[in-house]
Amino acid sequence: MLVKTYGSAVFGVNATTITVEVNVSIGVNFFMVGLPDSAVKESQQRIESALKTHGYKIPGKKIVINMAPADLRKEGTAYDLTLAIGILAGSEQILNSDVDKYIIMGELALDGVLRPIKGALPIAIQARKEGFKGFILPSENAREAAVVDNLDVFGVSNIKEVIDFFNQEKELEATKINTRDEFFKNVNNPEFDFSDVKGQENVKRALEIAAAGGHNIILIGPPGAGKTMLARRLPGILPPLSLQEALETTKIHSVAGKIDKNTSLMFARPFRSPHHTVSDVALVGGGQFPQPGEISLAHNGVLFLDELPEFKRTVLEVMRQPLEDRKITISRARFAVEYPSSFMLVAAMNPCPCGYYNHPEKECVCHINARQKYMNKISGPLLDRIDIQIEVVPVPYDKLTDKANNETSVQIRERVMDARLIQQNRFLQHKGIHSNAQMHSRLIREYCVLNTAGNSLLKTAMEKLGLSARAYDRILKVSRTIADLDKSEAILPNHLAEAIQYRSLDREGWLG
Repeated sequence: MLVKTYGSAVFGVNATTITVEVNVSIGVNFFMVGLPDSAVKESQQRIESALKTHGYKIPGKKIVINMAPADLRKEGTAYDLTLAIGILAGSEQILNSDVDKYIIMGELALDGVLRPIKGALPIAIQARKEGFKGFILPSENAREAAVVDNLDVFGVSNIKEVIDFFNQEKELEATKINTRDEFFKNVNNPEFDFSDVKGQENVKRALEIAAAGGHNIILIGPPGAGKTMLARRLPGILPPLSLQEALETTKIHSVAGKIDKNTSLMFARPFRSPHHTVSDVALVGGGQFPQPGEISLAHNGVLFLDELPEFKRTVLEVMRQPLEDRKITISRARFAVEYPSSFMLVAAMNPCPCGYYNHPEKECVCHINARQKYMNKISGPLLDRIDIQIEVVPVPYDKLTDKANNETSVQIRERVMDARLIQQNRFLQHKGIHSNAQMHSRLIREYCVLNTAGNSLLKTAMEKLGLSARAYDRILKVSRTIADLDKSEAILPNHLAEAIQYRSLDREGWLG
């Protein structure tokens, strides 16, 4: 008897429906075709043991299984349940003809218990798109898939529940999630709050500007000055994720298998902080079976690189193109996958190998050549993509013990959102441009016009401070954001003066 069941394969952040054709006929043998990998082929033993545990069996007949499209490689263990239900239906141990109306996915343990799968959300989105009645999957993934409306999502814990459901011996309860309620309930509760930070008012201001304009930022300061603590609080002042952004972000984390069973939709902007020993592939994505890397997991959020000069140069260089294009394409001989990577880069570093150059109390023991060599680990083209460079100094004792109430992240975020709204309206006619940081040369000339006083100030600053040519555009972009925070149509000299402060590494003689 020929039966069709349906599963799904995930490539990039999108799913492709896989048709599993099972033909049980007279004879003896088990054939599986359609480019299954080793994990899929090994499913026969898992299925046999799982079925035997619950009083069923693989029939002693000729079984031919084809996984179509046959030229697309099938990987992983998530097809176990799809194949098992197909075999039972083909051998008439399941009598219901509705098996072809559901996407069925799940890895089987030897006792029939279902283990979670990756990519449940993109699979559910594709299932709804293709008009399937429902999606049967492990209960750990149910809340994640239930974000998709107009699709019945059934979370099950073992294969017996699925068999009883198709034999109409048991009803399954669909998992229901009110996406909007779930999303808006959590949107105003940042995990880390700026009200906890004592002192560092100038750095808080720089981070507010970075958040308002989408600017990349680098924090330079000695150990223990608070660079990591400040960076961790940046997602809390970024505008809340829109529902569309939340779905995009959840899809990527779903594909990477990083959604826990209690999460339905990601409501907080991601904050990724890879260690400096991270490899090129781990950062940008890829591998034999391509997976999203850290830059894609930081999509719509923050990528924090602590101890920036300690990262391998090759690792840092591969970020240059994603920073510009806001996507990463991983190409293989037979296919290519694309992951989004629109993130804010926040980097932190010591000013020298010992960490105490420019420290107000401790003396630096590094030779100027050692400091220069340390700084040269970061290439000019990468620094060219970082708009704001600011020094972080240690907080004095009287500030640490100050009992005054500081501004909360929610209060700062209100100003950031107002500035983002101004930019949104400004770039309405420019596709793909959403913030000041994304402006190219033509837009800078159009929207960053200076008056005579401003031109004079910028010229003097570049000559006196020895600022590089790369600093010119960066200063104009940042000053445009500062003007937006002030709700000013024109860029005033005080906006320019503040922007010039945020180019520490460009100053001639900064290293002594």
